[in-house]
Amino acid sequence: MSKLSENGQSLIQFYVTAPYPCSYLPDQLARSQVAIPGDLIDPQLYSQLVRAGFRRSGLFTYRPHCDRCQACVPVRIPVLDFTPSRTQRKVWRRHQGLVTRIVKLAYSEEHYQLYRHYQESRHAGGGMDEDSREQYRSFILKSHVASMLAEFRTAEGELKMVSLIDELDDGLSSVYTFFDPDDERASYGVYNVLWQIALARKMHRPYVYLGYWIERCRKMAYKTNFQPVEGLRSGVWRRLTPLELEVNQVVATTPAGPAGK
Repeated sequence: MSKLSENGQSLIQFYVTAPYPCSYLPDQLARSQVAIPGDLIDPQLYSQLVRAGFRRSGLFTYRPHCDRCQACVPVRIPVLDFTPSRTQRKVWRRHQGLVTRIVKLAYSEEHYQLYRHYQESRHAGGGMDEDSREQYRSFILKSHVASMLAEFRTAEGELKMVSLIDELDDGLSSVYTFFDPDDERASYGVYNVLWQIALARKMHRPYVYLGYWIERCRKMAYKTNFQPVEGLRSGVWRRLTPLELEVNQVVATTPAGPAGK
């Protein structure tokens, strides 16, 4: 997995952070394993890292590395085998009026205001609801790999959703999505994943990576509603069974938790 110099020495190193409060499970401490230096992680190596369970946040590529917990399960959708549920088909039809445009990573005040409104409404008190413009730039707009923004607007031009997506050699990585939280009847998040699945098919890429699923965290529940779904466990990608997902169906009915990874 390491990137090598001409003399065969590894240029990519991994370090483990100090413990910090877990944002997803109460009363738990978390650690992350981070790959450095970030500017040497090219698209090919980044694809390998994602297949090994890493994610990207700005210029940092990391994966959970907790002392006594393995609750974070990397998940991905095999797009050729995916079959939408009845509810997902309804969501797809409901949002067909949205106009989508793929743009480069560049600052937009309109994007930032939507991001702040989304954070303040959906994740108040989580810290990101106070992100400055510079923090937003660092999180959304800084990347050393092949990244793009997808805008979703109404036919009248009103911005409804923005999604940050990384292109991999075997798929797409859904890094972060924010949307208008005031449309109570909308299902923008579900539609966004469906749209990314359709995009991956057009690009002939077999997977959409959705980050981490935690069965005890309600905010993660939507990820396993896209079937079939594969999880990385003990270093092997395999389809998650209905038995493994049973707990997820229970927590999906509990009050909303923190943002997903």
